Amino acid sequence: MTYIGIIGGTGLYNIMNEKQSRDVDTPFGKPSDSVDIGKINGVEVAFLPRHGKNHTIPPHKVNYRANVWAMHELGVERIIAVNAVGSLKEELSPGTVVIPDQFIDFTKRRELTYYDGPDVYHISAADPFCPDINKNMYEVSRKYSKSSHLGGTYVTIEGPRFSTRSESKMFRQFADIIGMTLVPEVNLADELSMCYSVLATVTDFDVWADKPVDAKEVTKIMKENEENVLKILYDVIPLINSKRTCSCKDRLDYAKA
Repeated sequence: MTYIGIIGGTGLYNIMNEKQSRDVDTPFGKPSDSVDIGKINGVEVAFLPRHGKNHTIPPHKVNYRANVWAMHELGVERIIAVNAVGSLKEELSPGTVVIPDQFIDFTKRRELTYYDGPDVYHISAADPFCPDINKNMYEVSRKYSKSSHLGGTYVTIEGPRFSTRSESKMFRQFADIIGMTLVPEVNLADELSMCYSVLATVTDFDVWADKPVDAKEVTKIMKENEENVLKILYDVIPLINSKRTCSCKDRLDYAKA
């Protein structure tokens, strides 16, 4: 069975009315939690809570390798990741949906690859996200979000702390949104030739805007964004082609050293 995979957080735990939970063992340890399998708008979907179902795993402690491998082992070929992010641009106000097409990695201590030897692969990361799913999500998101953007650069920081003012001012010179969970999730999906796309919802202006990020305010905006996220996922999933025509499936063809 081939599923569409969703990796996300708190507001998605009840995304499926009827579901079965699957515990998956991987060569990289246990994923964040069991994987829920069910249907969304008639399509088979596998959902994995990135931080665990009780949100007990901070971003720098998530076992990303186990999470992505578990999806792959279940037959998932496409992953939609749902991320809450901070804004680095005036025009990307809280509530905005961003479908990024690039990322910059500022993490420091994460396991970034499956290929630690003896096989060595150097995959291209020039275009890390699936253009087909990105397009689908953008078209649907325009119906539900007051502002939706196709394209943009997501800078990933280590966490769990937020940026300093100086860091935030630096990041906004070359990125549009900022978060803690994209890398290495996207890298690992690419290494398994999976399609990967992000539905990012802006919860706050990062601290460049001279107001310190407040975790309570972020949580409040996240709750407000949840309804739109669920609507977008419900509508976009049936639009994703059952047969992949993008180049994501070919990422390993010329990557072996």
